[in-house]
Amino acid sequence: MSEARHAPRPLNGPDHGTRARVARLILEKGPITASALGERLGLTPAAIRRHLDHLTGEGMIEARDARPVHGRRRRGRPARVFAITEAGRDAFVHAYDDLATEALRFLARTAGPEAVGEFAQSQVADLERRYKPMLDAVPPEQRVLLLAEALSNDGYAATAGRAPAPGGGDQLCQHHCPVAHVAAEFPQLCEAEIEAFARLLGTPVRRLATIAHGDGVCTTHVTPRGDGDGGEHHVPATNTARRTAGGGSQHHKDV
Repeated sequence: MSEARHAPRPLNGPDHGTRARVARLILEKGPITASALGERLGLTPAAIRRHLDHLTGEGMIEARDARPVHGRRRRGRPARVFAITEAGRDAFVHAYDDLATEALRFLARTAGPEAVGEFAQSQVADLERRYKPMLDAVPPEQRVLLLAEALSNDGYAATAGRAPAPGGGDQLCQHHCPVAHVAAEFPQLCEAEIEAFARLLGTPVRRLATIAHGDGVCTTHVTPRGDGDGGEHHVPATNTARRTAGGGSQHHKDV
């Protein structure tokens, strides 16, 4: 209940433009004092206080005591600084998601669905360029684990382990997806990613579940080398594969 009551709404109200600027500056420069915010944005102390009170009430930011400089504590009351909260950071992420979705909708309308697919391929091309030398340098049986480590370093919170399905193979789980909200409408992003995985690992892979389609984890089955035809295999995401690589149970269903 408390989460719904304090859900961040950074752009609501007549002052949303200035308030969004205040929140963004705190995100980029925080922790920061009210006076520093006012100077940077050209706002009076009363105006900046009004915006800070609103953002604090919405759960977007929090006030805290400033840390002493070089370990020395000044006399009197410590200065107050403002920092973005986790909820505030998430609100900015969703705002970027909305912008990205609108941009891809415009691209699809003006250039066609094929252009969206080309965009998705270009996005994973950089990932593939960065990962390929690292994966090529290790034996094939170590590549899934190394891919999981590389994805985790890029914010995907990935794990890897042996697949529970008959036939063996490995299972790659991504517990976070930075583009999940966008990929829910544009599956080309997921398709480009899974194709890149197949090329990097040198064996067919099969996507069992995606966060974008309501699953708790993006789960990918990696076919044992020599058992496939060397190409990529795609299946619709299901709500049945939510097992992490480290343990637990999974109800698997081929689609």
